[in-house]
Amino acid sequence: MSEAVEEKPEHPGLTIGISGPLRRSLAHRLISFALRLQGARTHFIRPGARVDVSLLDGLILSGGTHVHPSRYGQTPQVTANYDPRRDETDFRLLTRAEELGIPVLGICRGAQFINIFRGGSLCQNITPLRINTRHRPLLLPMQTVRVVSDSRLGQVMRQPVIGANRIHSQTIKILGTHLRVVALDNDHFVQAIENTRGQWLMGIQWHPEYLLYHGGHRRIFRHFVHAAEEKKLIRLDEPTETQNASDDITQSGR
Repeated sequence: MSEAVEEKPEHPGLTIGISGPLRRSLAHRLISFALRLQGARTHFIRPGARVDVSLLDGLILSGGTHVHPSRYGQTPQVTANYDPRRDETDFRLLTRAEELGIPVLGICRGAQFINIFRGGSLCQNITPLRINTRHRPLLLPMQTVRVVSDSRLGQVMRQPVIGANRIHSQTIKILGTHLRVVALDNDHFVQAIENTRGQWLMGIQWHPEYLLYHGGHRRIFRHFVHAAEEKKLIRLDEPTETQNASDDITQSGR
């Protein structure tokens, strides 16, 4: 490991929401661990939960079940487990996160959901479309991914070609609005997307939480937490609605 893993002191009040399924899996515990290594607290958000997103400093949409194709104007073409309640929860969380401008990181399903949220679509089954790669689950970083050097992800990974794992069977087909592709695999399937304007927003198709022993994948979480911290400082300097109302009352009484 090229970088020492040292848990940093917690940032007071820096809380990251992690949206996931009803029950947390190893992946979600690893995401939480990765964030705590960077000094952030975490709050797990289950499907149907009513969360005040304004109390969060960042949001992670984790992996899991497929997004229902009705979200992007299609009918199911594969046999899969769907969780419409989670789809609705993630849509509500993303909407509010965008309004507030807080950083968002999507992992696997989360990256796909970001694309759908922005009006894009998915290819429901990429298995028969693979030519240069074999479709098999890879938890180790044995998948070759090419990263756009002048992207946020390129700055984080610090090299144009990286190794990543692969668990997904779907991929982005039509790109959503105000997004750019910043990483591809050897079959030119989208592996990462970023916002082209507005908030810090990134979606990655692989699972960096399983690769925390690698400095580059660990830096994804570090960069995300740093963006959350910067946004929090900006929000703390912004006048609140209560303060604005108080100022209006004071001025009107003069």
